[in-house]
Amino acid sequence: MAKRVAFVGLGNMGSGMAANLVKSGFEVKAFDLSELATTQARDNGCYIASTAAEAVVDADFVVTMLPNGSIVETVYIGDENAKGLLDSIPETALILDCSTIAPINARTVGSAAAAKSRRFVDAPVSGGVAAAAAGTLAFMVGGSEADFEDSKTVLTAMGSNIFRAGDVGAGQAAKICNNMLLAVHMAGTAEALQLGVDNGLDPVVLSEIMLKSSGCNWSLEKYNPMPGVMDGVPASNHYEGGFLVDLMLKDLGLAMEASLRSQSSVPMGAAARNLFNLHKHSDGEDKGSKDFSSIQQFYSKS
Repeated sequence: MAKRVAFVGLGNMGSGMAANLVKSGFEVKAFDLSELATTQARDNGCYIASTAAEAVVDADFVVTMLPNGSIVETVYIGDENAKGLLDSIPETALILDCSTIAPINARTVGSAAAAKSRRFVDAPVSGGVAAAAAGTLAFMVGGSEADFEDSKTVLTAMGSNIFRAGDVGAGQAAKICNNMLLAVHMAGTAEALQLGVDNGLDPVVLSEIMLKSSGCNWSLEKYNPMPGVMDGVPASNHYEGGFLVDLMLKDLGLAMEASLRSQSSVPMGAAARNLFNLHKHSDGEDKGSKDFSSIQQFYSKS
């Protein structure tokens, strides 16, 4: 009998992840507030639940992919208006929250789950929309060793690199560090490419040079921010789709909060957050819904 997965949150990342679970033979019951998202999930082979609580009934695994920590806490723990999913999830199920939230949010949900004899891991992802669709995401997992081993039953259907970062909350800490670095090298890559263009270089040629030189990095190799240089990336699609500027700003905000708690010095992260915030509000329009590689436009003179 196929393992049953409840999947709550079918955004740009979640839709591809749920589809890969179906392809791997899981029975997926999905829920999202967006009718468009649920229609796509149905087309991909998911069963559609009318509520999140309905989705988790009889589930072997529960996967959530939600916008922020406040929503994650409310969905699982509940509030004055509604009960949380922890009251509906079977005790035998393993909960995997794949959202990117603050470590303290993950620990709060993890503690609430433990108090109700539910198993919980935080398992934020890296790799972007293309990797979500291809099933090649990286997962950074926080949880016990036993729960981590069980989580791989589901995570290997959606990703190719799965790491245990530590106990509950550690996955989120690792994700925050990763995305702060991603913001830094994307902003630096865009800056370098624009400098080359402004000095008469072909961005395609410059990209090839830097890819074989010491400036090589993931943004340059997999997600080039200069339009027309690389096929299949948001830069060549008017910066539509992908990982939004607003989401990068959220993650950089989480990094700043974490740095305050640990009293860490993060001058490059702070500079990146400032650059993305300036870009979001540049040219008299809100660029929050553009892919984060659109930081290239911040440097462009045209």
